[in-house]
Amino acid sequence: MDESRQSSWTGAGAALRKAAPPPALCGFLLLLALIFTVSYVVGAGAGPVAPGMHGSGTSRDGGDGGGDGGVDDMGDMQGGHG
Repeated sequence: MDESRQSSWTGAGAALRKAAPPPALCGFLLLLALIFTVSYVVGAGAGPVAPGMHGSGTSRDGGDGGGDGGVDDMGDMQGGHG
């Protein structure tokens, strides 16, 4: 009688093991999330890369944005585009 109960539990346990992702995949995803979290915290602690640089959209003082006198981001560099 104990054998019939044990065999039914074995079948249910095998089905659960097949449905669950492998432990290596779970460990990899956990490690990936940890690395991204640490990277985000370090980046937030370091602050902006170039504090004086602003986007080309709108500026805080209401000026033309870049304040570069109409010169694009490439400056005076001549591209080899023809």
